[in-house]
Amino acid sequence: MRLTKLLSTFVIVSLLTGCSIFSGERVEPDIPEDQLYEESISAIDAGNWLLAIEKLQKLEARYPFGRYSEQAQLELIHAYFKNNKQTSAAAAADRFIRLHPNHENIDYAYYMKGLAAFEAERSFFARFLPIDVAQRDPGMARDSFDAFTTLLNRYPDSEYALDAQKRMQYLKNRLATYEIHVATYYMKRQAWLAAANRGRYVVENMQETPAVADALAIMAEAYTELGLDDLAADARSVLELNYPKYEVRTFQESRNDLVYTATFGLIGEGSDEPVARPLAPTEFPEPVAPAEGETLEAIPQEEERGFFDRITFGVFSSDDK
Repeated sequence: MRLTKLLSTFVIVSLLTGCSIFSGERVEPDIPEDQLYEESISAIDAGNWLLAIEKLQKLEARYPFGRYSEQAQLELIHAYFKNNKQTSAAAAADRFIRLHPNHENIDYAYYMKGLAAFEAERSFFARFLPIDVAQRDPGMARDSFDAFTTLLNRYPDSEYALDAQKRMQYLKNRLATYEIHVATYYMKRQAWLAAANRGRYVVENMQETPAVADALAIMAEAYTELGLDDLAADARSVLELNYPKYEVRTFQESRNDLVYTATFGLIGEGSDEPVARPLAPTEFPEPVAPAEGETLEAIPQEEERGFFDRITFGVFSSDDK
C-alpha cells in the first residue's frame, strides 16, 4: 500500500515536470538594472517606441526603488506619447505627479499631462476630416487646460511655460466656442434664459476669445425675447462698441413652414433672415483687442466648402493654393 502511494506520487510529479518542460514557457533571466535602462534608451533613440515601452515597464516592475526608477517613469511618459497612446501618457504623468510631487522635473510631468490631453482632443477624424471639433465634448480640452494652468501657476519660469501658454489660448477659444454652440442649441429650442446665461458666462470668463462677439449677440437676442429690454440694449451697445464690423444675425431656428421648405422657398411662408454660425476657435471678428505688447492681426475666416469639396479633401477644388 505504501509502495503504491510512492509510485503514484512519483508519476504525478513526473507528469507535472513533463508538462512544464514541453509547455513552451520560458522563464526570463534577471536583467541588470543598468542594462535594462540602456536598452530602453537605445530603443528611444531608434524610435522603437513599443520596445522602449516594454523595457521601461520591465525596469519599473523589477526595480521599483532603483536608481533609474524615477527617470524611467519620465521616459515612459514620453514613449507613450510618441506611440500615440495619449491616455496612457496622461495617466503615467498623473501617476508621476502623485508619487514625486517635489521632483526637479515635475514641470515636465505637468506639461506632458496637458500635452497628452491636448493631442487626445484632436482625434484622427478631427485632423483629416472637416469636423467641427468645438461641437464635441470638451472633457479632454478641459483636462489639458487645467494641467497647463497648474504648470503656469506653479512653475512660471519653466522652459515649457511659453508653449503651454500658447496652447492654452487655443483651448480657451475652443471651450468658449463650445459654450456658444450650446447657447445656439438653447436658442433654437427657445430656452432664452439658458442661452443668455451661457452667453454671459463667455463674456465674463473668456475675454479676448472670438466667441465673445457671438455671446453678446446671443445675450441681446435672448434678453429681447425675455422682454428684458434694458439688458438687451446693454449687450447690444457693448457689441456695437467693441465689434463694429460684426454682422448681427439671428441664432434662432428658421421659422419656415413645410410647404416653404419643400418648394425651396418658392411657395409658403418662411424667414429669409440668415441663421448665424458660431465662429470657429481660430476665427477672430474685427477688431480684436491685442495682448499687451503685441499686435494681433485678424485671421481671415475660412470660406464655406461644398459637400463635394469636403468629401474629396479639396483635391478637385478650383481655388489656387
